[in-house]
Amino acid sequence: MLKAISVSELNNQIKALLETTFSSVYVQGEISNLTYHSSGHIYFSIKDESSTISCVMFKGNAQYLKFRLEIGQKINIMGALTVYAPRGNYQLLCHKIEPFGIGELALAYEQLKNKLQSLGYFAQERKKNLPKFPKTIAIVTSNTGAAIEDMKKVAHHRWPLIKLVLIPALVQGKEAKEAIVSAIKKADKLNVDVMIVGRGGGSIEDLWAFNEEMVALAIVNAKTPIISAVGHESDFVISDFVADVRAATPSNAMEIALPDINEMRMFVDTLSDDFSKAFRVSFNTKTQELNHLIHSFKQNSFANKFKFMEDNINDLSEKFNQMMKQIIHKKSEEIYFLNNSFLLNHPDKRVKKGFVQTTKDNKIVTLEELKIDDVISLENTNLIVESKVLKIKSLK
Repeated sequence: MLKAISVSELNNQIKALLETTFSSVYVQGEISNLTYHSSGHIYFSIKDESSTISCVMFKGNAQYLKFRLEIGQKINIMGALTVYAPRGNYQLLCHKIEPFGIGELALAYEQLKNKLQSLGYFAQERKKNLPKFPKTIAIVTSNTGAAIEDMKKVAHHRWPLIKLVLIPALVQGKEAKEAIVSAIKKADKLNVDVMIVGRGGGSIEDLWAFNEEMVALAIVNAKTPIISAVGHESDFVISDFVADVRAATPSNAMEIALPDINEMRMFVDTLSDDFSKAFRVSFNTKTQELNHLIHSFKQNSFANKFKFMEDNINDLSEKFNQMMKQIIHKKSEEIYFLNNSFLLNHPDKRVKKGFVQTTKDNKIVTLEELKIDDVISLENTNLIVESKVLKIKSLK
């Protein structure tokens, strides 16, 4: 007869059997019932067409997961079966998870890229402009790599006046992302004109620190304009998209950040020539204007005005004198004529010459006004003769 065992004993036997038999499994399925717990653990299920199994990935392994799990995502899991004895539940304990059909890093890259883009961190309007003539540039990179030497060389030849400040940081490995974030924050407090964040080339794993979300957010939140200069021209990392400017290489970053001193020299020469030409043209124009003003001043000066007025007065005086002579002469002739006429028509003269005054009805009349039988008076200073018109004869 079998001896009965307790539920706990049964669960423990099942636990021992399953965990021993299925200590290492490799399972493929589709994610459902996904929960990211505040503790850092991830709880979910995977399923196929007919079955489902519960899964858990504890914080210790979840922190190394490059991409984010999503419902409906197809994944491959490496792990082991475990039993939670108090409830008699078994689940798949996940040690490592890989996306199906695409590399883990590639998926993580696309997920973060889409997330940051949806937040507007790639938008051009939020990006800062680089100063045309920076005085100080902070460089966040390794102090032992070739990138810093390349940048120093370019800076020396391109713009020797620049001051470079190196903020050394790990740019590869597990601790690189924290080191880069710390260096960015430190450089941002220095009030430099430009910050270059980057490193030389390498594999996707070597460059991965620049695909981390915390590095991207540090770049977005910095007040200093940032140039991302990671790897070679063909390498694109998340920091390239969130930075204010992306450079193909670290050397190219320095070319972007600095003006070319030779170009500036040619520009200054051209500017000097243009200034000299403009100055000569302006000088000649102003000289002509000044000469014109001097000539105009002389023509309109008080002395000239006085002389002009004096000449006018002399002309007017001469004309006035001539006019007065003409008027006096004319008036003299008129006076002479009037005097002669007066003398000729004086009453005393009229008596001597036979002139009399004709009146009718005590009114002076002319001969043309008389009619036959009119009674008229003919008088001079001495006599009045009463007469009657007998006949009128025209002399015309």
